[in-house]
Amino acid sequence: MKTAKRIALTILALTGFITSVKLAFIYWDANFNPYALSSFCSINELIDCDGVAKTTHSQFFGIPLALWGVFLYFIFLVFTFVDKLKNFEIKGFKIFGFLEVFKNPESYICALGIIAFLISMTLAGISIFEIKKICILCFFTYILNLFIGIVAKPDSENIIQVFATSFKDFIAALKIKKYAITFVILAIAAAGVLVYTEISDILAPQVKMQKELEYYSKPGEKYKTSGNILGEHDAKLVVHEYTDYQCPFCFVLNTMMLRAVHELKNLKVVHHNLPLDKECNPALPGQMHPGSCLMAKYAIAAGYQGKYWDMNALLFDKEFQGEDSIVNNAKSIRGLNIEKLQKDAHSDKVMKELQKEIDEANSIGIDGVPALRINIETKIGIMPYEELKDKLIKAGAVER
Repeated sequence: MKTAKRIALTILALTGFITSVKLAFIYWDANFNPYALSSFCSINELIDCDGVAKTTHSQFFGIPLALWGVFLYFIFLVFTFVDKLKNFEIKGFKIFGFLEVFKNPESYICALGIIAFLISMTLAGISIFEIKKICILCFFTYILNLFIGIVAKPDSENIIQVFATSFKDFIAALKIKKYAITFVILAIAAAGVLVYTEISDILAPQVKMQKELEYYSKPGEKYKTSGNILGEHDAKLVVHEYTDYQCPFCFVLNTMMLRAVHELKNLKVVHHNLPLDKECNPALPGQMHPGSCLMAKYAIAAGYQGKYWDMNALLFDKEFQGEDSIVNNAKSIRGLNIEKLQKDAHSDKVMKELQKEIDEANSIGIDGVPALRINIETKIGIMPYEELKDKLIKAGAVER
């Protein structure tokens, strides 16, 4: 490889490597560090590296794309110096002698650069049209990939020949027994790692959270309950949840709490209504969920007949289409007096009780849903179920 080309490829690959390492740190802060400040490349709603890092598209097989980038640019650097590395000796022993099979490094770098660029264009499309956010550092590496492919291209080969040479060399290497065995071992090890990261989501918490959202947001008979009390009447740990019946994340939290009660004892859950509806919550800056106040009133009214959690499940499971839909769906609750339910839902008593719940939530700093209060700790938003369960156990709940 000519010196000028080697220098150019080294600069490009090192730049990509450093940029990918920076992206890896941004990914870590965005997904694992709740106290991290916004990165320098999170400027607005469109240009937002942190926002992109938090999406499910920022990983592949459970491994952050930034780490794939670190690996790619490292490979570029190895191929750039492969002719020197394979002859490097210590006391007569060639440490990197196995690199002798890589006979046309320029072709390999060019082929990988082009493949990386094509993949990059797919990621760019996802970023612009689906995520609707742009990571400027990511786009910078996309351009680097193209430049690397262009710079590395051998003068004597066209693009098709570059790929043909790379493929022929790969096949030739596999014909050598020791390299074929090594390749198989590495392939199996790599597959094992990818299966683990894909299944565990250990490096992709946003994917794990998305899976939980999909699981817990489906109506069904998973963790049905009834009556006015969820959990044990005399439980030492009393957890308070605050929700809006038209909030999809509230549905998720509510389902998680139903599961927790099925799996833990010494636990009671008290539900509080915090509808994001200006009809009963005038402090809101704008109207968000019209009809939520009415739904909350029907839940409270059902409680007068000992059917609070029955109505709670119905309101979350069924799409709101007005008061008539609530009443018609309520007829499926056995033992519920529909005439009394309607009368109570529109009574001053229910309105005062609902207003009291809203005022109490605001007084302790809860201004968003879903929210949980475990002892003195308040958490707005949701968390993975296992994390929630662990918090409940530490607070005093016990495995059944």
